[in-house]
Amino acid sequence: MFQRGCLKKENRKKGPTWVLRFYVTRKSDGKRVEHKAVVGLVHDFKTENSAWAEVERLRLHQQINQSGVPTGKILFENLTAHFLENELSESTESVAKLASTTMDTYRLIINKYLHPRWGRRIALGIEPLEIEKWLQSLKRDEGLANPTCDKIRRVMSLVYRHSQRYGLIPRNQESNPMRFVRCKTTSDYEALILQPKEAFALVMGLEEPERTLTLLAAGTGLRISECLGLQWQDIDFDGHKIYVRRTWLQNRIGEPKSKASAAPVPMHSLLADFMRGWMQQTVYGQPTDWVFASQRLKGKKPRVGNMLVEDHLRPAAVRAGILAKDDPRRFGFHNLRHSLASFLVRSKTDVKVVQNILRHADVKTTLGIYTHSMAEDRLAAQGEALAAILHQPSIQAGEAN
Repeated sequence: MFQRGCLKKENRKKGPTWVLRFYVTRKSDGKRVEHKAVVGLVHDFKTENSAWAEVERLRLHQQINQSGVPTGKILFENLTAHFLENELSESTESVAKLASTTMDTYRLIINKYLHPRWGRRIALGIEPLEIEKWLQSLKRDEGLANPTCDKIRRVMSLVYRHSQRYGLIPRNQESNPMRFVRCKTTSDYEALILQPKEAFALVMGLEEPERTLTLLAAGTGLRISECLGLQWQDIDFDGHKIYVRRTWLQNRIGEPKSKASAAPVPMHSLLADFMRGWMQQTVYGQPTDWVFASQRLKGKKPRVGNMLVEDHLRPAAVRAGILAKDDPRRFGFHNLRHSLASFLVRSKTDVKVVQNILRHADVKTTLGIYTHSMAEDRLAAQGEALAAILHQPSIQAGEAN
């Protein structure tokens, strides 16, 4: 039976306060007992009608009529605290266990963005349009890219969905404002793509082991965290395979990003020669040693990705003429992954093969994010179209100049 409750004024520390009083059935003995939920100060809601309007806005009726749901003004920080404890704890046993890097990202978003802005707000009183305006302000004032804003939106949505699953808030559509929040997802970022000759100049401009590490990333599409997570026992020279069993990121060992990411990677004989050469040079060549072990730490840990970029990869790109010294564009090992995907697609490699090489779970990721057309590709394609329209022999890209 639906109950409405009744409004009463009570004198409290902050002043006269509207309180919604209602009855619930106590589970321990089945008795009906009175509960209260604070609505707001009489100073802010001068009439009973305005207080009832606030009850509706906070959806307190939905709470008191849903068995087992906590009542009162549940703050958004209460929801995030429960989410952090039950979803992002290292000891959490979950059917869909998140990767450690994903959990780190979620914690960062909650602590840096969600808590400061929404923590003290009543969870059910946050409106979709004000969330949209906030996300737009993050892009405008803090320079966040669309995908980053969308990731923040998705984490906030996960918090609400988690809270509904555990019965912290009602399990209806209106109790999750994120269902109505719109956010652009397309990125303005254009990855710097290397041509094979540029990749060659980059690789040859490095000393060992950075040379082999860079060639490994460029030729296989392995993420830098996956490269650094390799041990020599993961390199199958006889089977021409590299097994991705762990990652090294933020100074700790993690699991592969996804089931698809854990798939073995083929190793061509040309790459195998470089890998074998480095194994013969390094003092850390035992099966359980890191392939790219830190000399400073006497092989106990792998090298650090961002330091490799700053100290070796980016300076080599400047020396090779790929980047200007003061070029502000992002450049790192991930550019090599994008470059490999683009080269393979341009070479008419079957897209499913490209997907398997990059170990993407969805081919849409391969085509939509990791492949990039070059200016000459677009010019040549336009020439083909014009030739067909004008019934002319195929127009070469150079003839358009």
